[in-house]
Amino acid sequence: MTIIRSDADVEAGLAQLLIIDPRLVPVAEIAGPLPLRLAEPGFRGLASIIVSQMVSRASADAIWRRIEASGPVTAERYAALDPQVIATFGLSRAKASTLKGLADTVNSGGIELEGICLLDADEAMRRLVALPGIGPWTAEVYLMFCGGHPDIFPAGDVALRAAVGRGLLLEARPDIRQVAGIAAAWAPYRSVAARLFWAHYAATMRREALPVA
Repeated sequence: MTIIRSDADVEAGLAQLLIIDPRLVPVAEIAGPLPLRLAEPGFRGLASIIVSQMVSRASADAIWRRIEASGPVTAERYAALDPQVIATFGLSRAKASTLKGLADTVNSGGIELEGICLLDADEAMRRLVALPGIGPWTAEVYLMFCGGHPDIFPAGDVALRAAVGRGLLLEARPDIRQVAGIAAAWAPYRSVAARLFWAHYAATMRREALPVA
């Protein structure tokens, strides 16, 4: 498994994708250069993704700024925060519980967020979604944009499914099972394929679709 660490890795993966599936050539021409958007793996990276899942990007950004202003975003420090301090961040009760639980688990050695990125996709996903409050989309985005995992395709992402439907000229937006089946042909470069279709969505819809990481 070749971990994605640079723009060159993305470009190399895209070149292979276009050979595997020539239907992606016009999609790539519209999408333009594909973003790397890579952050360091660990508590901070996963916490940022959890916070990003707000109703609006502005709300998520404001909450993240408050968390950062409280001090270094590490599992050890977050686990030790006073609940009254956490209450000032503006998190929903569910997200506050998820972040606190994650910090406690990481701090106690219950999961190693850096090493998990080196596991195969199925095992890495199994361990991440076993954490309270961590769903498949959150785990997939973490593995892609913090771990650099090369073969992840978040089929549950609405913008991604819309982009696949539009880019492949399908009659309707494919559902999760359909798009997962389509993406299976793009292994072991599905993370590059996801970047490709998010970039295509942004180019055609004139709005950002790539998750925050």
